[in-house]
Amino acid sequence: MSTILVTGATGHYGQATITSLLNKGVKPQMITALVRDESKAETLKELGVNIVYGNYEDYNSLVRAFSDIEKLVLVSGSDLEKRTEQQLNVVKAAKEAGVQHILYTSVERKTERETSPIQFVLGSHLATEKAIKESGMTYTLLRNNLYMDLLPWFLGENVLENGIYLPAGSGKIGFALRAEMAESVANILITEGHENKSYTISGEAVSFEEIAKILSEISGKEVSYTSPDPETYIRTVTTAGMPEMFANMFGGFSQAGSEGELNSENSDMERLMGRKPTSVTAFLKQLYQ
Repeated sequence: MSTILVTGATGHYGQATITSLLNKGVKPQMITALVRDESKAETLKELGVNIVYGNYEDYNSLVRAFSDIEKLVLVSGSDLEKRTEQQLNVVKAAKEAGVQHILYTSVERKTERETSPIQFVLGSHLATEKAIKESGMTYTLLRNNLYMDLLPWFLGENVLENGIYLPAGSGKIGFALRAEMAESVANILITEGHENKSYTISGEAVSFEEIAKILSEISGKEVSYTSPDPETYIRTVTTAGMPEMFANMFGGFSQAGSEGELNSENSDMERLMGRKPTSVTAFLKQLYQ
């Protein structure tokens, strides 16, 4: 009988969670990977975990997939337009199938106002959290900050030559490595005492001013940092050829950083992992030294 199911299992976060569980001694037959396309699950099959088909928009497939599951990790979906409806389907199906505990990868934020610069992701997270709390299942909510893995995308390919151009002001963001976020999830799954709790999953918060200084020290070049207003940023980068979706995403998260929404003073990550998370400095040294 499988006791843990991970959704989005062929994605980076889901796969990292499964790998971390296996590294911590969980037997592969105790883990189920929910996949929409089995042809993408070869790596998971090689690990020996159970593979089960499930589509967020096919309710019955979810109920079947969740039968005999004790703990479900709902990795938030990537389809921003349909995500609320899809994830509410997952929560309802989990309840019907008898899942006892659900873990959800939500988002870090200081406020929940409708005018938030990250409302484009925040709305679906808040709706999913509400449904989980009202479901009667025990839960753990993970308020994930931004993936440090995506930091090079924010900085741009030629950051050492062109400098940093983002509307982030002097605000700090608690970037954390995706693999270490997933390790935190694995540790929650294999230990007790996490029922009906919310955890902040963030690294040490840094500003883009500080990142420019770190890059300058690493590279020996003077890396500049320019913080335009959000409208100027989006106009400038889309004119330069960046797709509007990415411009809005990078602009929105940067603006949220400037407003203090992503500055986590009290992260639970070190306690959950048993060590300090990887720092932005260490990550950038690996990339740019």
